[in-house]
Amino acid sequence: MRNQNIIKPSVLVVEDDLFIQSILNKILSVNYEVTIFSNGMDGLIFLQSGNITDIILSDLNVPSLDGFSFLEQVRNSGFFKSIPFIILSGKDDIEIKFKCLDSGADDFLTKPFNPKELDARLKNILRRIGKI
Repeated sequence: MRNQNIIKPSVLVVEDDLFIQSILNKILSVNYEVTIFSNGMDGLIFLQSGNITDIILSDLNVPSLDGFSFLEQVRNSGFFKSIPFIILSGKDDIEIKFKCLDSGADDFLTKPFNPKELDARLKNILRRIGKI
């Protein structure tokens, strides 16, 4: 019997593709509390409104505030800079990966991704920071 009082770690997802949103929500909601926004600006406003999440998962190519700019805003914030941040991208470009990792991303995953790999990466980061 599963303990209903276990608090799931929270994941903020910034992804504009509705199909990917649906997939992420389906696979992540089993183990995580999931909040999804279609653009980086809404994700940033969510954080600035006092909603602290355990981890952020963001696509690079989203409107209003792209994933890289969203990452920079989070890393330059006194309140959010320690939140783990994973970049998702359809571009498998090593220079883009280096730029993101050098700018503070904790990990980078290329689409299409294996859901089990994504879950393993999330769990590794959350375990390392003591959230699971």
